[in-house]
Amino acid sequence: MNRYPLWKYVLIVIALLFGTLYTLPNFFGESPAVQISSAKSTIKVDSSVAGRVQQLLQQGSLAPESVIFDNASTAPSVRARFANTDTQFKAKTLLEKGLNTDPADPTYIVAFNLLPNTPQWLQSLHAFPMYLGLDLRGGVHFLMQVDVKAVMNKRLQGLQSSVRSVLRDKNIRHNGINRNGDQIDILFRDADTRDKARNVLAGEVSELALQDAGTGDDLKLVATLRPEALKQTQEDGVKQNISTLSKRVNELGVAEPIIQRQGADRIVVQLPGVQDVSRAKDIIGRTATLEVRMVDDSVTRGTEETAAIPFGSELFKVGKGAPVVLYKDPVLTGDYISNASASFDENHQPAVSIDLNGDGGRKMRDATREKVGKAMAIVLFEKGKGEVLTVATIRSELGSRFQITGMGSAEASSDLALLLRAGSLAAPMEIIEERTIGPQLGAENIRKGFDATLYGFAAMAIFMIVYYQLFGLFSALALSVNVLLLIAVLSTLQATLTLPGIAAIALALGMAIDSNVLINERIREELRNGNSPQAAISIGFDRAWATILDSNVTTLIAGLALLIFGSGAIRGFAVVHCLGILTSMFSAVFFSRGLANLWYGRKKKLTSLAIGQIWKPGAGTDTKSDVKVKVK
Repeated sequence: MNRYPLWKYVLIVIALLFGTLYTLPNFFGESPAVQISSAKSTIKVDSSVAGRVQQLLQQGSLAPESVIFDNASTAPSVRARFANTDTQFKAKTLLEKGLNTDPADPTYIVAFNLLPNTPQWLQSLHAFPMYLGLDLRGGVHFLMQVDVKAVMNKRLQGLQSSVRSVLRDKNIRHNGINRNGDQIDILFRDADTRDKARNVLAGEVSELALQDAGTGDDLKLVATLRPEALKQTQEDGVKQNISTLSKRVNELGVAEPIIQRQGADRIVVQLPGVQDVSRAKDIIGRTATLEVRMVDDSVTRGTEETAAIPFGSELFKVGKGAPVVLYKDPVLTGDYISNASASFDENHQPAVSIDLNGDGGRKMRDATREKVGKAMAIVLFEKGKGEVLTVATIRSELGSRFQITGMGSAEASSDLALLLRAGSLAAPMEIIEERTIGPQLGAENIRKGFDATLYGFAAMAIFMIVYYQLFGLFSALALSVNVLLLIAVLSTLQATLTLPGIAAIALALGMAIDSNVLINERIREELRNGNSPQAAISIGFDRAWATILDSNVTTLIAGLALLIFGSGAIRGFAVVHCLGILTSMFSAVFFSRGLANLWYGRKKKLTSLAIGQIWKPGAGTDTKSDVKVKVK
């Protein structure tokens, strides 16, 4: 009656082994380290940088515990681990001087970091510790406000150019196109031309709402952004800034950064483990901006650094094809690039295929129609400094889709395509709130959260053992397994643990013990009803299961609602809460019944259960379950 088949015990052993292996990494702690990453988008960190780091440390008589090249993330880096913080600080200073020939324009960023002390054999099993959130590890919190007016201004500038291009393509004459605040005024001399322009623009530029204005010879067509287009422009601007920021913070060595929207025009950036605020600001502000410019062919190639630079042009000394003199006015910016991918040209040589949006295609056709055979450059601007990505010759009029050839290697074409896709900030941002949480406060939060969970667990375990005796011990062991499995699952998912997450773990413990209370009381009830101990165990677990399932499913629904509609700390709480419900159902029912079956299942003549005080209605004296009870 109360026997588990062998496969169920095997499943329990596997679950315990999984829980132990993937919980262990959280107890090994972390070591001070430095992380070396690229300061420029055009320079990649590879294994050769690890060799240079090792050589520099040896020359400085600094012995690292390990130097690792990490290319698993989107931003490859080299990480050097040290025994103490003193060596870590010395290594940072040494590497910054040794790797960067120009301190004002560093090639590599050297940042403080922490590396887990997880043994290699556990890492080979992909067993890593959980990440700690800002409130537990300390770090930097920024609240940034996006300049939505700049987003609007950039969009209206693009639409103004689009209107001019459409009217020129349709051979519709006008007396000028002017910006007047948030509207575009298109001037006409006669009503027929204005009507024709309105019909064309209504079909070609659907984002604009058109309205007639003016009288006599001073007729105007006033174009304004439609409300839905205005809202979408602001939405896209904030989203583009979030996407760009996500690509930049990797260089800070942050294991699990939080970059999310708050309200209509604000972005929250949380960088756990980062204490260097000025470095964080520098990285966040260093977002790439792309421009396509024409080469000034009035300057003879090879004499750029000695020749006089014409007015309206600019000399670029860094990058592929540099030095080169380019016109200051860009043909178009990275905002018009909708996609860039590595490909091959007609000669099967590596190339980059670029797709432009409609406005970008018109701009490119207008700029290259009369300039076939001339050179064009793509420039990447970071921290106000331009770096030439490529200089190419225009072989034919370019449109919405064209190729950049002569990349040399497939890797070079992939790198350039990645840079072109990265785009730029849609609008400037201002830091309106800045907060730094020190590691000491984070350590105190960890200690308090750990103590609260530990003392709560101990109090529940003591109560269960005193009140339910051996079955209480089964419940306490099941509770331990629940915590073990929950932490193992969170570690496997590489989740970020925060204070709300610790609160969710404490709540999961309370819900798990509640299930065991239901089981134990149901078994007691069956004993009071006169069932044999073996039957009481079987019926008690079976009948309690339905109640446990109902209560956990309803709570799980509430947790899923928090997960779907919540954000930030609420979502973190919801994730741990939902996982805790699933692990508690396994430990409270499946595991605890396995213990009961293992202890009592082979006893054919079982006459009593160690489950605490049994109150039998109508009995003159109290009876305990561990005393032989005569059933009439």
